[in-house]
Amino acid sequence: MEARRVAVFFYGLFMDVDLLRAKGAQPEHVRHASVAGFALHIGQRATLVPSDARTFGLLMELTQAEIEHLYADASVTSYRPEAILAECADGSSVPALCFNLVNEPRPEEANAAYATKLRELKARLGVP
Repeated sequence: MEARRVAVFFYGLFMDVDLLRAKGAQPEHVRHASVAGFALHIGQRATLVPSDARTFGLLMELTQAEIEHLYADASVTSYRPEAILAECADGSSVPALCFNLVNEPRPEEANAAYATKLRELKARLGVP
């Protein structure tokens, strides 16, 4: 029996399907989406924080095992799932998980290399 898939909204480097595949995940039904009420903040890594803004990224479906494996990596264990409503490019809305840091980055935190990689990835994927 095939494992049930869960919609997950990605806004950082996990938008890279090739990266996810290299980590053993097999994302399906990948599509452009956005979430209202959150702004993207980058410290050492990216996170979403409550705001009047809208953040764009990719919505995809993964199994619970794939999600647990991705977020078991030491670099992302501080992220926690939140329920959100993703708005797809076709106008549909999909309930999804979105992983965010519990505490937003401090103003002095910065990771220029991460920010550059994220800008390049978003440009390659056509994500605003």
